[in-house]
Amino acid sequence: MNEFTKSVYKFSKFDKVKNIFFLAIPAIIENISHVFIGVVDIYFVSKLGTEAIAGVGITNLTMNVYIAFFMAFGIGTTALVSRHIGANEKEKASYVLRQILLMNLFIGIIIGFTNLIFSKKILLFLGADAKTLESAIPYFLAVSVPSIFLSMNIILSSALRGAGNTKTPMNIALIANLTNAILDYILIFGILNFNGFGILGAGLATTLSRVISMIFLFQKITNKKSEFYISILESWKLDFISAKAILKLSLPAAVERLIMRSGQVVYGSMIIKIGTEAYAAHNIAGTIESFSYLPGMGFGVAAATLVGQSLGKEEKENAQNIGLISYFLATIFMVIIGIIFYIYAPELAKLFTKDDFIINQVVKVLRIIALFQPFLAITLVITSALQGAGDTKFPMYSSLIGIWGIRVLGVYILCVKLEYGLPAVWAVYAMDIVVRGIILMVRYLYGDWKNVEIK
Repeated sequence: MNEFTKSVYKFSKFDKVKNIFFLAIPAIIENISHVFIGVVDIYFVSKLGTEAIAGVGITNLTMNVYIAFFMAFGIGTTALVSRHIGANEKEKASYVLRQILLMNLFIGIIIGFTNLIFSKKILLFLGADAKTLESAIPYFLAVSVPSIFLSMNIILSSALRGAGNTKTPMNIALIANLTNAILDYILIFGILNFNGFGILGAGLATTLSRVISMIFLFQKITNKKSEFYISILESWKLDFISAKAILKLSLPAAVERLIMRSGQVVYGSMIIKIGTEAYAAHNIAGTIESFSYLPGMGFGVAAATLVGQSLGKEEKENAQNIGLISYFLATIFMVIIGIIFYIYAPELAKLFTKDDFIINQVVKVLRIIALFQPFLAITLVITSALQGAGDTKFPMYSSLIGIWGIRVLGVYILCVKLEYGLPAVWAVYAMDIVVRGIILMVRYLYGDWKNVEIK
């Protein structure tokens, strides 16, 4: 019986599996809601034309780089809060969250001003042509300048998850989704005597839904009946010693996300050069693919939370078992989704476009995606488990190898030099996922991540 089988066997007690599902299912539903926000935006924006789809896509490339920093602090928040909650140190968890919110506020403001001042230059750098630029700028400004609301959502939700509450972020995400859908229709196309704002309306709808969800999250986190809470009356002065400790944990996660997102920007700009139709197909396929991430992300949340809490209780073996069984459960769901992608690829593509060339490209990509779901599950769940334990450096190294050593270089050779087209882009993507998945699993099974100290 190998190490993985032993861990699954030892951890197969119903109550522990139930705890994983208790955290994972609301997280999956929350992630579905976030995905639907993007799907709804793409659906409505697609009615405005191919250039509008490309405009949203190129904006999202840039936003993903900025989100890397927000997500890094979210990872740090989950790791620190879960460890302190596991050790029954709620006051420390509250103090750490206040420090992270202050740091995040500062970063969010800087990013917002950067986007406001350099919006056109950023989009031109990414390879936007005149038509794409015309569509991209209004959406970019509406979404990226007030990105502080997105960052606050990420931190507050991460804190609640770290405390073991995944239901509240789920409920608030559902509210935000419904709000975004309603506002999308009204602000893009108009209603009654109001003519709507076109693509600008899509950006405004997204931002307004984030403002509303942030208000609900902040209300929950300041409620004394919550799992733990922060008081607005307590000191909000930045503690540089605590800030240094938080950065030590979060910075590798930020670099890991930056490596990933900047790599996506680079090879995304290469795809733009293939042609607008290929890039539109790439974005449609990516939107559909995001559904396959949902189980991995949900069980990754459960793994990060329970691994952190188990280590806080000094239960190291249990911490390792949690990560492995979470991966096993996520893989079952993701393989099923992969099968659906493979069989129903044409029907899924036709939901977003009637262009035969784009449909053909999307179908080829979806069938490539279907084949590497077990390895994708590793990159999602095991990475989260390691980060929940405070081991944020190793995922950073694996991303550097996979994104830049395999994906960017591979796309440059196969698509720019040899001109093999969009399916080759995703074949390289699959190779990256497989290599990183193997590296991460070896680390998890035999690494010393269980001994990482968090203060």
